[in-house]
Amino acid sequence: MPSVKVLGQARSSSPGMTRNTCCCSPGAVQRLLPILAWLPNYSMQWLKMDIIAGLSVGLTVVPQALAYAEVAGLPPQYGLYSAFMGCFVYFFLGTSRDMTLGPTAIMSLLVSFYTFHEPAYAVLLAFLSGCIQLIMGFLRLGFLLDFISCPVIKGFTSAAAVTIGFGQIKNLLGLQNIPRQFFLQVYRTFLSIGETRVADAVLGLVCMVLLLVLKLMRDHMPPVHPEMPPGVRLSHGLVWAATTARNALVVSFAALVAYSFEVTGCQPFVLTGETAEGLPPVRTPPFSVTTANGTISFTEMVQDMGAGLAVVPLMGLLESIAVAKAFASQNNYRVDANQELLAIGLTNVLGSLVSSYPVTGSFGRGLLAGWDPDPQVTGAPYPTGALVLLSLNYLTSQFYYIPKAALAAVIIMAVAPLFDTKIFWTLWRVKRLDLLPLCVTFLLCFWEVQYGILAGALVSVLILLHAVARPGTQVSEGPVIVLQPASGLHFPAVEALREAIVSRALEASPPRCLVLECTHVCSIDYTVVLGLGELLQDFHKQGVSLVFVGLQVPVLRVLLSADLKGFQYFSTLEEAEKYLGQEPGTQPYNICEDSVPELKAALLEA
Repeated sequence: MPSVKVLGQARSSSPGMTRNTCCCSPGAVQRLLPILAWLPNYSMQWLKMDIIAGLSVGLTVVPQALAYAEVAGLPPQYGLYSAFMGCFVYFFLGTSRDMTLGPTAIMSLLVSFYTFHEPAYAVLLAFLSGCIQLIMGFLRLGFLLDFISCPVIKGFTSAAAVTIGFGQIKNLLGLQNIPRQFFLQVYRTFLSIGETRVADAVLGLVCMVLLLVLKLMRDHMPPVHPEMPPGVRLSHGLVWAATTARNALVVSFAALVAYSFEVTGCQPFVLTGETAEGLPPVRTPPFSVTTANGTISFTEMVQDMGAGLAVVPLMGLLESIAVAKAFASQNNYRVDANQELLAIGLTNVLGSLVSSYPVTGSFGRGLLAGWDPDPQVTGAPYPTGALVLLSLNYLTSQFYYIPKAALAAVIIMAVAPLFDTKIFWTLWRVKRLDLLPLCVTFLLCFWEVQYGILAGALVSVLILLHAVARPGTQVSEGPVIVLQPASGLHFPAVEALREAIVSRALEASPPRCLVLECTHVCSIDYTVVLGLGELLQDFHKQGVSLVFVGLQVPVLRVLLSADLKGFQYFSTLEEAEKYLGQEPGTQPYNICEDSVPELKAALLEA
């Protein structure tokens, strides 16, 4: 079989294997440091737009970081500590031109859940999560993320949006002593609704309305055209700047209102309060914590965080890679999941040295970073990181006057788009069975995050295994029965396949011949081979034939290696039907006893 031998030679000398033999090639270095691929082609004409984009992101990041620290249950400065390291590390290692790394609403919720509102636990979690992500990147385990389906992710993010959004109602209404556990939080919030502080509620609602109006203005802004008059372009730029920096504008407005009341000696709002001034010290993560009751060792801290050491790095990667792939699809470039693992992991490890909690990619910040219509402008993250550092060094004293109701409005408006209402109707139309993992994840995440994700992933895997164990089959009735499996055959499917064949051929009266059409079968395992061998014997005992058609080379190689007694293979269905239609005792149409050993030897050699 010369064609089979050619196939074997082509496979052994594939380009991928040739490339892997030279791990120190320029291409390998560029894959490890993606900046080397695009920096030589960078034009200084793009620098102006990159700086504007970076500053625009920074004006969004600073108030969001303060707000996300509240979600994480940490002092406000920890949100800023977490907001700048990713700007610098991802610039060198990331493969997405549009994404930035920093604190996000979902990651802040997970940090709150697994670190008990203790900064030391949050910083250690960032370090350990980064180490896990780095190990996964070096081992090229990015493909493991493919086993978490889209319905599971949507269920988790939708539940997170509800949990985070409702968790800010207490700050929006100025309520005190509300627990963080979701169901208790709902109960106590409605129980305490009569204690609402009117000033906080009014300010919070006004901030939400302002944020919504500014967002709608930005979404409906007409594009800039080169033929526009300079005055029109200037006004367009001013409106764009105001709507893009809406978080900073609204928070500044609220802080100014609060300061005005402070000057008069009457403060009707709940304020953020003192924020630690200055840049964070560079030090190793806390591997132990000293409390009034003694010292908590590293082992005990790890045990306390428990499932968070798996959930946090995994969900951080899922969120980041999903955002990166969305931008890559939109702007026509590719991202490397394993390289993203390295970039996020190193960001978390280095971030833990400056008291950061775990970070991941943000879709909202990425949209701002890539705002310019010129597709080559990437939104350099350095101005964003620089603005965060400047805020830490010079502006932290001003954060005292920011009302918590304003930060709550920022968070609620940020997480509202995470609740995807369309996904339920889409899955109902496309595949209703996928609603099961989505709903399981969504509901259980209100109880325990890890249980929701685990249960949703388990349901998805069970659905996948059911499809493997019960593959669809097409049956054609004619002079002979033709049964065609719709997918690969693996050991869970043996009994279902046997039942389908026996019920249609051997239990008929009289027994009938059957053609197993295997065009769609690309792989089989040993258990399937044993099952087919038993079927061949059963057909022989009944005096009828079971023949195979359309076997792919790997499957044919396995069956010939097994030396199945009575195995007969035909290239086409017409040949099989012609052979089975002959009188008993005639020879096969296209297979003779001499040709099978030659075919087997050629396949085994290939």
